[in-house]
Amino acid sequence: MVICMKKVFFIFICLFMLVSVSASEVGLAKNSETAILVEASTGKILFEKDKDKKMAPASMTKIMTMLLTMEALESGKISLNDEVLISKNAQDMGGTQIYVEAGSNVKVEDLIKGVGIASANDAAVALAEKLGGTVENFVNMMNDRARELGCKNTTFKNPHGLDEDGHLTTAYDMSLIARELVKHELALKISSTYDEYITVSGENHWLVNTNKLVKFYKGIDGLKTGYTDKAGYCLTATMNKNNMRLISVVMKSSSKDNRSSDTIGMMEYGYSMYGSEVILKKSEYTGKINISGSENKEYNYYLDNDVKLIVDKNTRDVNYSTKIELDKLKAPLKKGTKVGELILTYDSKEYKYDLIVNEEVKKASYFKVLINNLKDIITGNIRKK
Repeated sequence: MVICMKKVFFIFICLFMLVSVSASEVGLAKNSETAILVEASTGKILFEKDKDKKMAPASMTKIMTMLLTMEALESGKISLNDEVLISKNAQDMGGTQIYVEAGSNVKVEDLIKGVGIASANDAAVALAEKLGGTVENFVNMMNDRARELGCKNTTFKNPHGLDEDGHLTTAYDMSLIARELVKHELALKISSTYDEYITVSGENHWLVNTNKLVKFYKGIDGLKTGYTDKAGYCLTATMNKNNMRLISVVMKSSSKDNRSSDTIGMMEYGYSMYGSEVILKKSEYTGKINISGSENKEYNYYLDNDVKLIVDKNTRDVNYSTKIELDKLKAPLKKGTKVGELILTYDSKEYKYDLIVNEEVKKASYFKVLINNLKDIITGNIRKK
């Protein structure tokens, strides 16, 4: 009888847990028309609500503007200390501004802060003109990058997010762009800053972050708010906790408070229900690859990042599989060159991780290639081309 009671009690607990999870999910993002919650490194979707519905993004558009700026900095195309000559087009932008003046020069760093902290439209236009030459060219760059990231339902018409016919995206596509942006530490540093002074046209301007959660909710360190009459209240947020970074997107919420509460609700759900489990560490995993025309017969390849699973905390058994796909490459190769992929299959989905060489692969001389081939013939180990 005691055993039976224990079984009944165990079944009741399990049913209670299932009911609780279901109720939590139904109550998420109730004030927003569309929403999504993803884990940043894998893209695993933890919750979604009409994730592919096309919506006006308002100033969340600036996430792409920031991404292209971060990538230009990383490539050396621009530097933080570069001076940007302000155009009349930038000066005349409406909406939120830092009030740049035509003919003046403003540092790239201050423009980035204007965009990332205060959501300044004039700063976004100034950066667009700096990077693209014209706003039109920069918008083309935005759309090209969106396609590269897999955004199938996004069309940008401007770099700032003011309403314009056809300027649309989805919660899912915004999460793809945000996942790329959070790889840049500078972007997180700026978007997590609550207030700061910058110099514009010789005067100090006080910037205050439009995302109040970076100050009033511990752990949230970005990314971008948005509001227009058409878009409603929007927010793409991110948070890093317990070795797991989450990204949430809410679109067309009914108020500032509601977009914040929907965001907090999704974050709390994500961290209470899911955890991160590293299954392969990049420092410990290695293999060998033959590279045609190289000095050595074989080179070690390594994981570019740790391989981890995002697991439901209520799931005991975690089943996954991995396979290696190596590229056919010829020397020379730079240190850090991608040479293949580790493909992880988990929960019926594939996740790909880059494999790289951790040293320079030099091209062999004709004599060296001849010697290597002779050795292979003698040993019966013909190198695969």
